[in-house]
Amino acid sequence: MATTPTQIRIDADIKKQATALFSNLGLDMSSAVNIFLHQCVLKGGLPFSVEMPQYNQATLDAISEARRISRDPDVKGYSSMEELKAALEAD
Repeated sequence: MATTPTQIRIDADIKKQATALFSNLGLDMSSAVNIFLHQCVLKGGLPFSVEMPQYNQATLDAISEARRISRDPDVKGYSSMEELKAALEAD
């Protein structure tokens, strides 16, 4: 099977996450992309549905609140479950 070099642009964070995932599966990026492309050819399109998620207002509000809290430097954070549990038990 002849191969050809291909260059693609990928978001750096997504690439890092995907590389770690593929590594856990025993794959490198090239093998994973080849599997994806083979599946596209076999299916005659993308091998999964591509949709815009439809969240209800309560979910959108919760997402917005979580983003606000995660960016607020005055909100206490915890680096382990043990630390969180101790803080909850102290209250």
